[in-house]
Amino acid sequence: MPDRRILSPDGFVGIRLESIGGLGAHLAGQMLAEAVVLRQGLNASHFSSYGSEKKGTPVKSFVRIAPPGHAIRTSSPVETPQVIAVFHEALADTPNVLAGLPAGGTVIVSTRAGPEELRARLGLETGTVGALDAQGIAIEERTRVNTALLGAVVRACRLVEPDAVRETIRATFARRHPEVVDANIRTFDRGYAEVRTTTVEAPPGAAGRPVVRPAPSFGYRDAPIGGVILDAANSVVKDLSTSREGFLPELVLEDCVHCGLCDIVCPDLCFVWEESEAGVKLRGIDYRYCKGCLKCIEACPTGALVERREEPGWAAAHRVPLHAGVT
Repeated sequence: MPDRRILSPDGFVGIRLESIGGLGAHLAGQMLAEAVVLRQGLNASHFSSYGSEKKGTPVKSFVRIAPPGHAIRTSSPVETPQVIAVFHEALADTPNVLAGLPAGGTVIVSTRAGPEELRARLGLETGTVGALDAQGIAIEERTRVNTALLGAVVRACRLVEPDAVRETIRATFARRHPEVVDANIRTFDRGYAEVRTTTVEAPPGAAGRPVVRPAPSFGYRDAPIGGVILDAANSVVKDLSTSREGFLPELVLEDCVHCGLCDIVCPDLCFVWEESEAGVKLRGIDYRYCKGCLKCIEACPTGALVERREEPGWAAAHRVPLHAGVT
């Protein structure tokens, strides 16, 4: 990967972690900042931005790193990060996830795709693209994707010493969950070693992605009256697929007895039913609304619902639409 010891014009190394609630991006940013401050003597700041604190909601975690003599006097979001780590593959296709990335910046995505395929998908002509099967590592090590991606970020940001981060991971998890310390160290090491990259150097003066600042939806002139529901019944058009952490239920229809227990425990009414001469039968699952809680698998008495690791395109190919006309 390119040497990241050269600081950006503002004197910082900026890192932005793009994630969803439940994947541990906030903790990853916290450990990264703590490692460089307490164990390397650098200056750093960290904070995260999120809405409701629940699984599946968007999370952005920001880290700034600077030399010892360079004070950090801002707590604004990192708008032009040198490194962006995307914790969930579905987020790579969302608007503005790469906003502000300089022409020679680095993007790391949790995916099983290769870096060249990922570069074409992201539309990046220059810079470094890193691909890491963070979910696969987390499954094998029985951890979460955050320490795997933290390893890839440390490899991209060469001024961070891996040993400093390892010590921080050990100290962080030893406080409450000492039994997972070694697994998270292994996950970090694998993320550092297994990230696959491709680099295209940016020519002098090349432009990066434009900065995008969220604007308020309303002003004082057009704000709606309090309590008014402007988008009633909007769950019909909501896509909850980014809430999944790599797993979803697979329906083995020939083993199904159509008892309806799955539908009772499903918090998002994902199951699609139809009436027939033999009664009401289960047709399938609308994965658009499935957030991967897997409660249906626990409730299924026949084993007709099984846990499956999600692969790109599988949910779309096996989706049974719940609402006609909603694509």
